[in-house]
Amino acid sequence: MSEQPVAPARPSATVVLFRERDADGEILLVQRSSRLDFHGGAWVFPGGRVDAHEEAAAAGDALDAARAAAVREVMEETGLSVAASTLVTISRWTTPIQAPKRFLTWFFLAPVDVHAEARVDGREIVASRWVSPAAAIDEHRAGQLDIPPPTFVTLTSLTNVRSLAEHHRQQAAREPDIFEPRIVLVENGFFSLYAGDAGFEAGDIAAPGPRHRLYSTESGWHYERSGC
Repeated sequence: MSEQPVAPARPSATVVLFRERDADGEILLVQRSSRLDFHGGAWVFPGGRVDAHEEAAAAGDALDAARAAAVREVMEETGLSVAASTLVTISRWTTPIQAPKRFLTWFFLAPVDVHAEARVDGREIVASRWVSPAAAIDEHRAGQLDIPPPTFVTLTSLTNVRSLAEHHRQQAAREPDIFEPRIVLVENGFFSLYAGDAGFEAGDIAAPGPRHRLYSTESGWHYERSGC
């Protein structure tokens, strides 16, 4: 049997919106309709595909096109307005090659007003909620919150951040993390290896050396990154 061709990764953008009340930082999650074929029913950050007119207006600058899409998608999905100038790039994710539908997604971090509340359309997005990164991870481990791996990794990375506003300022001077997952299936679970993991190139989960991976066990998902 011949191998199936790898689906193209379509450019897209997503935004981690945050607000800080007193010392507590919250991020916005939205729930996708269960009728959607890509992560239907899951809780994610607002976002979507880059449109053709955004690609044309950006004149070949993929990041500028993603910024324009991010601003538009946030408004469409949440009713919230975010300025392109406040969008800080934190990562870029490419869907694994095994997937039938793939995206190359820029992840941005952006602040909104402390009293901001989302208004979802009830069609593609059916619910929204503000939650701390740590609380979202706890709910996922308890089986109460369905989130995709990129959302899990992003939330986990934010759990140790003392101030989301300060993290936003610092991230503006940093290069974004690049995630091109290499999936290794194991009994009762999976490993998702990322660049920087000793086993990434060969897909060897037992390779000695630094770790940068997401993996599943009976107790849930775990994100491991050496030096962090």
